[in-house]
Amino acid sequence: MTVSAKTEYACLAMLELAAHFGRGEPLRIRQIAEKHGIPSRFLVQILIQLRNAGLVVSTRGATGGYQLARDPRTISLAEVVNVAEGVSETTSVAAPDSPFRGVLIALWNEAARQRQQLLESVSLAELVDRASRSPQPMYYI
Repeated sequence: MTVSAKTEYACLAMLELAAHFGRGEPLRIRQIAEKHGIPSRFLVQILIQLRNAGLVVSTRGATGGYQLARDPRTISLAEVVNVAEGVSETTSVAAPDSPFRGVLIALWNEAARQRQQLLESVSLAELVDRASRSPQPMYYI
């Protein structure tokens, strides 16, 4: 499965915001960008899209930044991915009268439905919890 950089960055930013949910302080773009190696100019555009979709809220000023608009237990990974990727339709480059075109499109649509269901079944809070339980890599010098 190929995931675009934009989609991955959106997910990383939302997971970082989820990890800080309830602390009362917004996270600055610079903090998220540095921690996850995201170009800050790109992150700004992604966060604007997420804000327009109602997933994050922004606060202006010296103590400003971004926070989740609602509890991370109620935000599915599908919501984030759908905002980052937009809605796309399955298309085919095969000739319209190709005998295999229909079966391929049907299979691709089924794969997309299953992917959507999986992403809908996982909340940001669950992923933050999984990350906190996974062993961190050890670096030996």
